[in-house]
Amino acid sequence: MLLIHPIVQFVATVMAFYAMTLGIARFKTVHLNQKARFNWKRHVRVGLMASVIWLLGILGGLYMVKTSWYAWMITGSHSNLGIGMIPFILFAIGSGLYMDKKKAKRKALPLAHAICNLIMLALALAQIYTGVVTYRVYVLGL
Repeated sequence: MLLIHPIVQFVATVMAFYAMTLGIARFKTVHLNQKARFNWKRHVRVGLMASVIWLLGILGGLYMVKTSWYAWMITGSHSNLGIGMIPFILFAIGSGLYMDKKKAKRKALPLAHAICNLIMLALALAQIYTGVVTYRVYVLGL
């Protein structure tokens, strides 16, 4: 049961990296004046799915810790990083949906959206590291 959380979060992270590769085309077009094909719908779909899964995974992780070890936030930096990702996830979802609904030529909001998502990816990579440490300490007892 305790492996569900890391597997789901890892899948969301892979999806987020895929959304980033799709978004690079948009960045090239808007900020580097290069021609690139941007698959807008797929970027929105995959990015939204990754963000929602991350958010649900954070809540699921909190629930699993509470039910398994009868406490909240005991995993230290792993739980703190997870909670720290929430505002970035919410901004990514909000700004992404806004840009999808109200299409316009923009530079600042897409750039803020991209920076936010890059920060989330960095935090997700840190989460993988702290998650492995958490699993080793709390589950395997090493």
